[in-house]
Amino acid sequence: MVANELKFNQNRFIRTGFMLGVLALACGCATTGEPDPADPWEGFNRGVYQFNEATDTVIFNPVGEVYDAITPRVVDDGVSNFFSNLGDIAVAANDFLQLDFHQGMTTVTRFVLNSTLGVGGIFDFSGTYAGSPKTENDFGLTLAHYGVESGPYLVLPLFGPSSVRDTSRSVDGFMNPLFYLGNHDTLKYSLMALNFVDIKSDLASTQGLVQEAALDEYDFVKSAYLERRRAQIEGGTNPDMQDMDAY
Repeated sequence: MVANELKFNQNRFIRTGFMLGVLALACGCATTGEPDPADPWEGFNRGVYQFNEATDTVIFNPVGEVYDAITPRVVDDGVSNFFSNLGDIAVAANDFLQLDFHQGMTTVTRFVLNSTLGVGGIFDFSGTYAGSPKTENDFGLTLAHYGVESGPYLVLPLFGPSSVRDTSRSVDGFMNPLFYLGNHDTLKYSLMALNFVDIKSDLASTQGLVQEAALDEYDFVKSAYLERRRAQIEGGTNPDMQDMDAY
């Protein structure tokens, strides 16, 4: 019964986000300045961005504050490391898809070490003791590797900055073991919710900096996201932009 309720609430939340996004498009929010060729859907995107900001303010930021208040730092780090370790499965798969076998084997080794000596990934044993820091890769970068164009910039309800090509990163979700906890819905949705809250909590400080530094928050986040994706495609990541991906 609890699992069915979780499913119902999740589906209702997704439908609400989708409908609000469509409403933002229908409203035709005004754009500023000259049209950006990379952002032809700016009216829609600004509407979804405002919806995401409101959702963060009303729901996720307060939940994140409670999470931070009751969670010791060492536990918070362990939670982040655990989900990051699971994410390395998709990272390795995309390394191999891009024919980067050396990096793929390095990521696999990192996953094995952290899953065993790192106690299920709670501790980043590989990064701390084996000199193998976390790397990033996803299916959007795999498509870029094979010449698929980015397409227009797109802001997704709840998930934030993306592009038409980068919506393919949903493929990475099918490589996460949590997706296959079919007979344990309560555990699956609880872990997914914990992961989302952990990410939002970690991004709270970034959100505050953006609000303080940017005259136009939307343009700032868009520019940061697109710059970071270009850097990743070209083989390097600007560390100052590393959190924009999930903002």
